[in-house]
Amino acid sequence: MTNTKDVILKLKEVRDEKQLSYGDILELMEKNGDYLSKSTISRVFQDGSEDQSFRYEETIRPIAKALLDIETIEEDDTTDIKAMKSLLKLKIARIEELETLLENEKHKYHEKLAKESKHFQDSLSFMTHQIALKDKRIDALLETTTELMTTNNRLVNQLMECPLREHNES
Repeated sequence: MTNTKDVILKLKEVRDEKQLSYGDILELMEKNGDYLSKSTISRVFQDGSEDQSFRYEETIRPIAKALLDIETIEEDDTTDIKAMKSLLKLKIARIEELETLLENEKHKYHEKLAKESKHFQDSLSFMTHQIALKDKRIDALLETTTELMTTNNRLVNQLMECPLREHNES
């Protein structure tokens, strides 16, 4: 696999060889239906740009397509060149197909994640509600137990202080 550094160096050679201005490159790109700013093109062709990072699909490919005419099969191309361009077109189509599949899978994943998140939130809400109900019941039981203990203590105290108690003990 050729890295972008080599591609940029080759594009610079082709630009120098064909003596193309940035405006010429823009026109060639527009004919292909691709659009980049003049400043982006100048950054690609400036000295030392081969050491910078450019995104292939958005920057390098449209320039290469315009300068090298690599995606259009011409009648005067040799059989080898026609075959290579056909192979390149096939690979580009396959890449686009895989990118579409990837986007679809991402969309499905996000939908599934949203459903699971909703289910989790619903379960969490239900459990929180159940805990609140249990807390209320525990508080009510605690209050009832406290009341019963108070009543029980009063009864025990009344029993202990009952004047008849002394009489029965004798």
